[in-house]
Amino acid sequence: MDIAQAQEPDYESVKIDYVGFVDPYAVEGMVILKADSGKEFHMRAFSGEVARHISSFGDTEGEQIPSIYRMIEEICEQNELVLVKVKIYESGEVLRANLYFTGKKDLVLRNYRASDAMALGAFYNIPILVRKSLLKESMEA
Repeated sequence: MDIAQAQEPDYESVKIDYVGFVDPYAVEGMVILKADSGKEFHMRAFSGEVARHISSFGDTEGEQIPSIYRMIEEICEQNELVLVKVKIYESGEVLRANLYFTGKKDLVLRNYRASDAMALGAFYNIPILVRKSLLKESMEA
């Protein structure tokens, strides 16, 4: 797979529009991903801890970088790799993601948890792509 290939027509680039929690105890996180077209994807059923990390990545005075993200950053530096995009898709009943790295060589890590991949996308401020079939018209509260 060529990392530099044109964007696939069945994926759309999205931005994180909202990060929050489903429950009052902040155990289950949720995000709203929004495409330029205005369509949205509401993603939930992942840990509140990941939601807190995603929220903190946008803060200039955020928490210290969580160790797992620091570990990935060090692995990339040691191997001269850069994460360049994340693709989120359905795999059966669950959401999965592919992570695309480039550098000395191209590397695609397939079938990882979508919430972790999205957090990495937010951490590195890189494109997050979502399969168009997951995007729906904007819902008013």
